[in-house]
Amino acid sequence: MLSFFSVPARFRHFMSFTPSVTHQPHETNELESAFHHCAQLTKFHSKSFYLSTAFLPKPKRRAIRALYAFCRCTDDIVDVPFSPDPLNSAAHIATSLQDWRLAARQPAYLQTHPVLKAWATVREDYGVPQRYAEELIEGCEMDLTVTRYATWEDLKRYCYHVASTVGLISAHIIGVNNDNGLLFAQSKPAAIELGVALQLTNILRDVGEDLGRGRIYLPAEDMQRFNYTEQDLHNRVNDDRFKALMRFEIARAHALYDHSWRGIGYLQSDGRMAVGAAAMLYRGILQQIVANDFDVFHQRARLSARQKFARLPAIYSKVRALASLE
Repeated sequence: MLSFFSVPARFRHFMSFTPSVTHQPHETNELESAFHHCAQLTKFHSKSFYLSTAFLPKPKRRAIRALYAFCRCTDDIVDVPFSPDPLNSAAHIATSLQDWRLAARQPAYLQTHPVLKAWATVREDYGVPQRYAEELIEGCEMDLTVTRYATWEDLKRYCYHVASTVGLISAHIIGVNNDNGLLFAQSKPAAIELGVALQLTNILRDVGEDLGRGRIYLPAEDMQRFNYTEQDLHNRVNDDRFKALMRFEIARAHALYDHSWRGIGYLQSDGRMAVGAAAMLYRGILQQIVANDFDVFHQRARLSARQKFARLPAIYSKVRALASLE
């Protein structure tokens, strides 16, 4: 549980605020337990996301964490290292993913898995289109057959499936100003761009880990641009060529963050700090990659808890400065 006293006083009203619009699902002990499970899973796997979502009102907070848990479980089905174990074969993983896809389509009252019960409840309560979850699963499915990306456009398509879909679902949960359908349509490009920025940040942080799974997400056209080969990557060569390649990709990610930032103003005010914090804390990973001298082979770039909290005042001010788009 997030330590409340460690949060600056000016942010506490975000964590205890009760929204004027409510989505109250039929509560049961089983459902409460399912949402609690999702929150704990979120806290364990992504402390930055857990911190960011603490700024949401409770109903939206638990809904977003249920979404994270659903995404995490979906990704974990395919995100396994090389192994001779037949249970890790592509065919077995594909079958498991299909079973998960079919189960995820079921209504909440039929769900027995705690994550799927919480997710189905959120999907029904907030009217989330099923196609976004389907596209997310399709993106994870790509990891079973696609291990290289020739162009940035190819990689961007992958990023849309595994990350932008999450942003679009989040927009349904958080809501746009006045629940305006036209405004939601206008907000979609920014949500998509932010998702791509977040996923590209993941990719740059996890270059070394992904190599261990046989995957290279850095576009081949970009590697060729800097005369950096796949063999160099396998040899974990961190020379001037690699640093130039990483600077290029980091600049691309920063541009996506910058371009998508204004779109946070489309969201209802009680959700902006959460999204702004998620974006800016994740963006900090890019700075940490540079601070680590671009060593993404032996170090995992991350912000410490102290660094995250130190950034919150500036993030709060930046969010407050956003124009409300209506």
